[in-house]
Amino acid sequence: MPLLVAAGAYSADWPVYGGGPENTRFSALRQIDRGNVRRLQAAWTFDTGDAFNGSELQCNPLVVDGVLYATTPKLRALALDAATGKLLWAFDPNDAASAPRKNRNRGVTYWAAGDDRRVFFVFQHDLYALDARTGRPVRSFGDAGRVDLRAGLGRPLEDVSITATSPGIVYRDLLILGSLVPESLPSAPGDIRAFDARTGKARWTFHTIPHPGEFGYDTWPKDAWTYSGGANNWAGMALDEKRGLVYASTGSASFDFYGANRTGDNLFANCVLALKAATGERVWHFQGVRHDVWDRDFPAPPALVTITREGRAIDAVVQITKSGHVFAFERENGKPLFPIEHREVPTAGVDGEVLAGTQPLPLVPAPFARQRLTEDMLTRRTPEAHQAALERFRTLHSNGQFEPPSREGTIIFPGFDGGGEWGGPAFDPATNLLYVNANEMAWVLRLVEKPSRGGASSGKALYRANCAGCHREDLKGTPPEFPALTGLASRRSARDVENIVRRGAGRMPGFARLGNEAVSAILAFVLSGEDKEIAFDQRPSPIDLKYTMDGYNKFLDSDGYPAIQPPWGTLNAINLATGEYAWKIPFGEFPALAAQGLRNTGTENYGGPLVTAGGLLFIGATNHDRKFHAYDKLTGELLWETTLPAAGNATPATYEVNGRQYVVIAAGGGKSGAPSGGSYVAFALPR
Repeated sequence: MPLLVAAGAYSADWPVYGGGPENTRFSALRQIDRGNVRRLQAAWTFDTGDAFNGSELQCNPLVVDGVLYATTPKLRALALDAATGKLLWAFDPNDAASAPRKNRNRGVTYWAAGDDRRVFFVFQHDLYALDARTGRPVRSFGDAGRVDLRAGLGRPLEDVSITATSPGIVYRDLLILGSLVPESLPSAPGDIRAFDARTGKARWTFHTIPHPGEFGYDTWPKDAWTYSGGANNWAGMALDEKRGLVYASTGSASFDFYGANRTGDNLFANCVLALKAATGERVWHFQGVRHDVWDRDFPAPPALVTITREGRAIDAVVQITKSGHVFAFERENGKPLFPIEHREVPTAGVDGEVLAGTQPLPLVPAPFARQRLTEDMLTRRTPEAHQAALERFRTLHSNGQFEPPSREGTIIFPGFDGGGEWGGPAFDPATNLLYVNANEMAWVLRLVEKPSRGGASSGKALYRANCAGCHREDLKGTPPEFPALTGLASRRSARDVENIVRRGAGRMPGFARLGNEAVSAILAFVLSGEDKEIAFDQRPSPIDLKYTMDGYNKFLDSDGYPAIQPPWGTLNAINLATGEYAWKIPFGEFPALAAQGLRNTGTENYGGPLVTAGGLLFIGATNHDRKFHAYDKLTGELLWETTLPAAGNATPATYEVNGRQYVVIAAGGGKSGAPSGGSYVAFALPR
């Protein structure tokens, strides 16, 4: 029988992403506690040596039997001695001839059956099975140790860009895996799939864009399953092993911001899904956003919690959102634990758009992020900053959740990165408290009309139609999320760029379908500025939309700080038995502003919390101050903090080896222009 790794059964380890199959980020370890946490010190540091400008390190490492398994900024997989940080093995799937790419990876998956112990991880479109003892590919798995994730999606391989940034979850001899796919078109469908952990063969598939005859098919145009994409589980999953149910959260359909070619509610985008883990059969679902055009993905895996309410234990599944809400349901049937209102919302979108008339919002708990940006909330950091923010604000639409995207510009608040984000919440079973860190950044969504693509065209026109929505018309991008393309020829080979343009990478689609002449024209424009004229007359396609966006734009003041009043980030503790807040504090600060006396402003933060039976809440996450913190989990009092080599934009893990408890976090930075790093730092009490 396979090794069933659960946090409760193996409390000395951290064997699953999020701590255990339930994904609650809770540990029963208590050696480090409120009374001694101030004595915490670095026990070891391992520098991967893989950091480069703009790289990130989001990995929540696993620890099993004294071995730590993790990834690096260049997406090498490695194993360390968890007590010393000594390197045991490393596996590098990178092409040595290629320049390093910005990769995101939040961890690996561990599986064992008898003497067979494996580590699964995804590099680009390949799922690898590695021998956990040696790091070498398991030759009997897939094609000599790897499975091509592009296969089995019903699309030509050369047209599909797919990877996975969050690890899969194990149920018996199945590895259940989601995906990251492009958020513009063309995009792969967001199928959730189970692979045989021994052989790599596909065992079941759940179509998140339903095929003819499947439940939810009527919530899309009849042929949407052949051309639409997204609705993918990119954030990870949770598993109720006893009930045999896997819970997955899904993102929006592609294209994120204009859905004229996907009229309808678009099941199973923006859903919490309960599936039978053995077969992939749907048990129940809840859709949090109908016909999403705001990029309101469910950004974190569901958390499986047991709530004590009026003396009764309730097994529940909890989902946080980018909009700052918490949904909670009974695990078996999806019955809400708190009332949900189906609220009428505006439907006056741009031409061609058909928006849903109602959207569900929970009445309890209250949102953990502010919901509507108004003039009285604009920055007052300086009179000049306030005036500039006010003038810009008055040109935009700002009417709260579900205000339709517009050509003038619509405020999305909280922004595209939340509210809640991929770090997810932590849950303390002793107190019913759910801990969630949140961003309070406003973004501006502006739709722009694509240039016509029929007849004569040019490299610049093709770039504007296909690439400018992310990389901007001036090629400056929105770093680090969408890199600048200025000076690209000096950083990457023409061959490397051509491969990415043709095949796609991560969230970027491939454009091989445009044809060789069109791809060559785009490459010439991007690499040299040459605006080559070509004859380009492509047949009409349902993925060719009238509108795109003008880039991912934060609402910032003239000095680059958020153009709203603090807090710009918060840390929250919510009692799930009552829906009331136990405490809420600003989270993070800008060192430059703190030096001027403006402290505790909060900042954007990525990476989640860890809660322990020792009474502590550990979290890094804050983008600019590089701090790693320990709070009293009952009060929010800061008990200890230290400065990391780079920002800890990752979720920490805790484990015990030889009777000593450690807390480890990846220090990767790279967010919001912060310096990048590539270290793991483990802390423990002095011997």
